[in-house]
Amino acid sequence: MSQTPDTVVHLLRHGEVHNPEGILYGRRDGFHLSDLGRTMAQRVADTIGDRDIVHLRVSPLERAQETAQPLAQARGLEIVTDERVIESTNKFEGISFGEGAMTIVKRPRLWKHLYNPFKPSWGEPSATIVARMMAAVEDARKAAVGHEAVIVSHQLPIWTTRLHVEGRRQLHDPRRRECTLCSLTSLHFVGDRITQVSYSEPAGDLIPIKDKKAPFSAGGAPEADRP
Repeated sequence: MSQTPDTVVHLLRHGEVHNPEGILYGRRDGFHLSDLGRTMAQRVADTIGDRDIVHLRVSPLERAQETAQPLAQARGLEIVTDERVIESTNKFEGISFGEGAMTIVKRPRLWKHLYNPFKPSWGEPSATIVARMMAAVEDARKAAVGHEAVIVSHQLPIWTTRLHVEGRRQLHDPRRRECTLCSLTSLHFVGDRITQVSYSEPAGDLIPIKDKKAPFSAGGAPEADRP
């Protein structure tokens, strides 16, 4: 017999970023939400702003902070900045991936970073991402016991966390990630135990058709949160 969750922690991916050159920006400063990204963030606030959300924990990167602001205003919440939910590190940061996978094929000097897709060798180990994200999730759960919390993070950390929670292997095709812009991956708790994972896309209808399928992206392939 299933139990009714008493606490929910939502993992919210940020909205679209202004990045016309297709840079793999990773943890770099200066990448802000586009006009569409701001519309997406407002859509999230309009969609879940009446829920029992009492805690808001956010990556320090601009795109995450800007995504959190409409929800913080709607709920009257302080934004708690947490380095543990930041984007993953990536050795390809700063490179333009306008040609997708061909960017790497045409640059032999980058091939040395691809020797171990299980770790992965080009970026932060999956185990490290899981450890920091789950620690932040637990702190958010404790801060919102009996209510709901939102963590604003990035595609790879969120997807890595979901794979871990669901007991799936970390090696995956990034094009098959279920984590679109401004999507919610929700962890339902009974006590301190996760009993269910649900997923929704409050801004799904705003995503341009070309971005509906995940691009060449982080973790399963060398990108860190682009677009």
